[in-house]
Amino acid sequence: MEKEKTICKVMIIDDDAFLLDMYALKFTQKNFEVTTSSGTLDALEKIRAGYKPEVLLVDLVMPNMDGFQFLEQLKKDKLIPNTLLLVLSNLSQSEDVEKSKQLGASGHIVKASATPSEVVDRVLEEMKKSKKT
Repeated sequence: MEKEKTICKVMIIDDDAFLLDMYALKFTQKNFEVTTSSGTLDALEKIRAGYKPEVLLVDLVMPNMDGFQFLEQLKKDKLIPNTLLLVLSNLSQSEDVEKSKQLGASGHIVKASATPSEVVDRVLEEMKKSKKT
């Protein structure tokens, strides 16, 4: 049986190992090539070393460097300008959503209200939207 073509490369950044594994499993099942990172500093290192994901999901509440600081660094250094940036967090106040959008995030997914499968579906929707623009 021939392996299905990979949809795209996705990087998922979350310090919750269980959720990270669940998201990785669901994305892999939908033919995404998945890279995970348990911290923003580790993710930044991978990106600076040349990894270019097409989609990046980042939690906002992270140790050392939070998701906002991470997005700010990506924007400032123009590291992955063509990557679809999405926030996956329980921070869902309008000011958090607005701040993440100002820093380049195209969408905001609230962890508590989306199953891992729904997160994959939402990413697919965001990918379709970004291709139309």
